[in-house]
Amino acid sequence: MTSLFDQLEQVSLRTKGSSDLSSLGVMDVLLDEEPAIFTKSKKDFTPLDKVTHVVIANKFMVLAMANNVLFRMNLHSPSERNEISLNKYTQGKLTNLFLDPTGNHLFLTFASKSKSTEMPELMYLSRKSDKIKTSGKFRTNEFTAIGWNNMNESDSTTGPILLGTSKGLIFETEISLEGDKFFAPSLEQYWRQLPNYLPLYGNKEVDGLVFDIGKNTNTPVTTLEYFQVPGTNKYMIFAATPSRLYYFYGSAEMEEKPVLQQVFQKYLNVSETDIFLASESRLGYSRLQFWSENLIMPNQFAWVTEKGIYFGQIDDLKDNRIATVKDKVSLLPYPKPLYEDYSQSPKYPIAIALTEFHILLAYTDSIKGMCLLSKEVVYEDQYNEAFGKLVSVIRDSRTGDIWALSENAMFRFKVHREERNIWQIFCVNNQFDLAKKYSRGNEVCYNQVLLKEADMLFEQKEYILSAQRFAEAQSSFEEICLKFLKVDEPDSLKIFLRNKLSALDPKQKTQITMLVVWVVELYLTKLEEIRLQGLEKSASYDEVQKQFETFIALQEVADCIRSNKSTIYELMESHGDKGNLIKLTIVSKDFERLIRHHIFKNNFRDALEVLKSQNNFELYYQFAPVLMQEVPKPLVNTLIDQGKKLGPLRLLPALVSCNGELHYLEVIRYLEFCIVKLKNADKAIHNLLVSFYAKYDSKKLMEYLNSQGQEVSLINYDVYFTLRLCAEQQQNEACVKLYGLLNLWESAVDLALKVNLELAKTMADMSPENDLELKKKLWLKIAQHVVSEKNDIQEAMKYLSDLIKIEDILPFFSDFLTIDHFKDAICNSLREYNQKIQALKEEMEEATNSAEQVRNEIHSFRNCFTYISSADKCEVCNMILMVRPFYFFPCNHMFHSDCLLAELEPCLGMTKRNRLSDLEKQLESLNTQSNSDNNSTGLSGMTRRDQVKAEIDNIIASECLYCGENMIRNVDKPFIEDFEYESITREWQ
Repeated sequence: MTSLFDQLEQVSLRTKGSSDLSSLGVMDVLLDEEPAIFTKSKKDFTPLDKVTHVVIANKFMVLAMANNVLFRMNLHSPSERNEISLNKYTQGKLTNLFLDPTGNHLFLTFASKSKSTEMPELMYLSRKSDKIKTSGKFRTNEFTAIGWNNMNESDSTTGPILLGTSKGLIFETEISLEGDKFFAPSLEQYWRQLPNYLPLYGNKEVDGLVFDIGKNTNTPVTTLEYFQVPGTNKYMIFAATPSRLYYFYGSAEMEEKPVLQQVFQKYLNVSETDIFLASESRLGYSRLQFWSENLIMPNQFAWVTEKGIYFGQIDDLKDNRIATVKDKVSLLPYPKPLYEDYSQSPKYPIAIALTEFHILLAYTDSIKGMCLLSKEVVYEDQYNEAFGKLVSVIRDSRTGDIWALSENAMFRFKVHREERNIWQIFCVNNQFDLAKKYSRGNEVCYNQVLLKEADMLFEQKEYILSAQRFAEAQSSFEEICLKFLKVDEPDSLKIFLRNKLSALDPKQKTQITMLVVWVVELYLTKLEEIRLQGLEKSASYDEVQKQFETFIALQEVADCIRSNKSTIYELMESHGDKGNLIKLTIVSKDFERLIRHHIFKNNFRDALEVLKSQNNFELYYQFAPVLMQEVPKPLVNTLIDQGKKLGPLRLLPALVSCNGELHYLEVIRYLEFCIVKLKNADKAIHNLLVSFYAKYDSKKLMEYLNSQGQEVSLINYDVYFTLRLCAEQQQNEACVKLYGLLNLWESAVDLALKVNLELAKTMADMSPENDLELKKKLWLKIAQHVVSEKNDIQEAMKYLSDLIKIEDILPFFSDFLTIDHFKDAICNSLREYNQKIQALKEEMEEATNSAEQVRNEIHSFRNCFTYISSADKCEVCNMILMVRPFYFFPCNHMFHSDCLLAELEPCLGMTKRNRLSDLEKQLESLNTQSNSDNNSTGLSGMTRRDQVKAEIDNIIASECLYCGENMIRNVDKPFIEDFEYESITREWQ
């Protein structure tokens, strides 16, 4: 059932939430009603008698009833339960139960009924056993508190534990189950004698005593807790009395027993005020409880005394003395009842249950839940007489479950999102980090925290931090901007805008553009202000400049600038910021504008550097003409560095527009690079290089022409264009070369005679060898030139050869020359003629003799004969030769006519093969005709049939198959044809 306080709280929260949502400008929504923070449910459990004591740990419950019966039950499995009668073990009155966090170890303390007959007793009961064991070692002490080992998980030993008495003594011991004995004999060495600086009690040394809080004042220890700092040998020990909370912190080695006594030793001679937190109290008890997030080390504690609730935080690494703990402790008053009755005396809690943000205070007739931060009551529940008095409220330290037991009933509490409204408390207390931590799951609440923090920072004139918080929050954009504009804080506004920009979705193009332009304007204004103060080289200017460069380098900003280049450029130009204009073009990769800017400022080398730094090769073609005029050498170096990445043809406009010696030298250097290194074969490139050579360097022109060779189809330049260009530039030697390429040998020799006689001779030698008439004509031109120009008879005589005779050059000489000048040449010529006539006669005689010899051989061959035996066989088929028509050769090889034809036909050419096939058809046709047809004769006196047979014989029997030239021609023919290979291979397999 939801309590009245929870209902009021929920209504209040919904009211506040509606107001907050309205202030944000969003539509109010109806929030689903959440359950109260604390809800209670009654369990189906009724004890057999009134409950007097109860403990719960790790879902294991032990309670004692008025009939002196001990009841145990597994809350996880309620069927696991048992009862133990205490009357069998003692007649004393049960004063308390102590159960360790694992639920395995239980201590029972009993008070004597009569001081003269019995003493206080301490008994032990294991979860695994039904037998209670009695201790005689501590029989004289009344134990009121036990500090369990929170790290222990064993069910057979407790590990080191602390025991507090009603007289303020603190003992250390360890219980180990071995056989039926209570304390293991081996632990005797664990309890050493009391040090001589502790007081003696009844002239007796006290075993196991590690500290005395009471100092003979009979001050009971109400709570004992100790924790080991994870990963260290440090220990934190808390001991509470009705009016004091002691805190001990120190190191201890587990190998040395007693372990925890090592922590107490350094406090034995310390002033008492340095080890406890005091609270005046007339109560005979106090309650101390811890809350831990990880079940190992406590994060906070609550100490309930007469004066109120002491609530504090704990840091296991920093809190090494009580002073640091005191600094974080606050005193909370007890909650007042809803309807306070001033006639009644004040009530104090008998038990507490601590959660992270709340505390449940158990009274004999009610339970109140109070928020530890707001100090407000959030829950109140009354218990009527039907359930009996409330015995205790318990929080299971292992599971976090909260249980309440009255004399006759059992209840379970559930905690529902107790942190739901904690953010508001932190926010009111200006603890914004914590407020954001606990409101992060609710966007509206989280936004409220951000707005409040931003407003507070704004009021404190922490404008930079305020801008950052406003940027994180969802609020009126215009309102926030106006706030910073009113206080003249452009830097803070800039931060706000930048943070807002980073939070925008990339699809919000319009908002991004607006913010980018505004931020750029703020940066430019700031930079302009510093420049106007003459502080352009100051550290402040550099800092703002660096921030601006970082901003425009952001990906979303750079994309926005590229989309709105004209606007940004105009903005920068309006502020006169040329430096940032250049940098911006670099960031936005607008290299064309940057290059134009440098060219406009006549910074041609800078323009070239920008051109080199980018990868858009179209810009090379665009700006090369201007840069070639101004910085030809660096540009050509750059073009060469780019190599094949650039197309030389597209650079022609820049190359042909050059004037001056420096320019043409650089153009030639680049063209030579294209031709030699890049192997460029474009005629336009070669023609341009030839034109520059023709104008400026005739030596390189000839070297180039010679390197291209004499084959017109293989040269890369236009011969006719080059010839015309060389003729215009009077490059005669080059023209001679080109005339030769065009086979204009006469023109080449004529022009060469004007240049160089040797060149003319070279061209005459280069003329076609098979055209003797042309060659003779060219050499006659040279001879005529020598005779007419130099009148050198001896030089002219040197040209006499097989082509040119003395009679050919005689017309070139003057009529006044005497024959004495040519006597030797004429005599030599006549001798040559005589020798040729004699050689011809000898050749004629030799030919006559050869003809006569041939005639004699033919005549003798006609009368030649041979003998053929009946046993002779065909060389091909190895059958008797005379069974079929055959051929007999002078080499004595014999073949059947059909065998010879079959062997010879594949070796015949296509023409002979076709002719042979035709002749065979004719012969077959003639064989079927009448004898009259066969008897007809021609001019030769042979019948048509004989003529056909003779022609067939001439084809197949002109030479022996084995001894003739046919065998030599087919020496490389394989024995097995390709198409026969597979079949023959299978046959051999």
